[in-house]
Parts: sequence; C-alpha cells; structure tokens
Amino acid sequence: MANHKSSVKRIRQTEVRKERNKYYAKTMRNALKTLRATTNKGEASVQLPKVESMLDKLAKKNIIHKNKASNLKSSIVKHVNSLA
Repeated sequence: MANHKSSVKRIRQTEVRKERNKYYAKTMRNALKTLRATTNKGEASVQLPKVESMLDKLAKKNIIHKNKASNLKSSIVKHVNSLA
C-alpha cells in the first residue's frame, strides 16, 4: 500500500483515468464496428464524419496514438468508398 498522501492521490487519479479511457476506447471500437458492418453507402457517409471526429478527439487526448487514428480513418474511408 502507498505510504504518502501524494501516492494515494495518484492511485485514485489513475483509476479514474483508466475507467474513462476504457469507456472512450470501447465506444470508439463499437462505432468502428457499426460503420464497417454498414452496407448502405448513404448511411455510411453520414456516420463517417462522426467517427472521424471521434478518432481525432481521442488522438488529441492521447487515448490512442495519432498514427493509429490516422490508420483507422484511412481504413474506414476505404471501406465507405468501396460501397456500391
């Protein structure tokens, strides 16, 4: 167990951040999954800007790496463009 007040506080903060980051990451994965499962181009075109915005925000907050966000955006744009 922690011996200092500051380390106790650090443990509390880490737990809160971990839960928050887990929530954001899971929400992102679900959004990507629904977008990739979409076969209608119109519907996918509506979802695309929202998902891209979500990825940019998560990269900005350092929840995911900026290159990972870029790679995911590239792959979903390819998917939307491939729809008939």
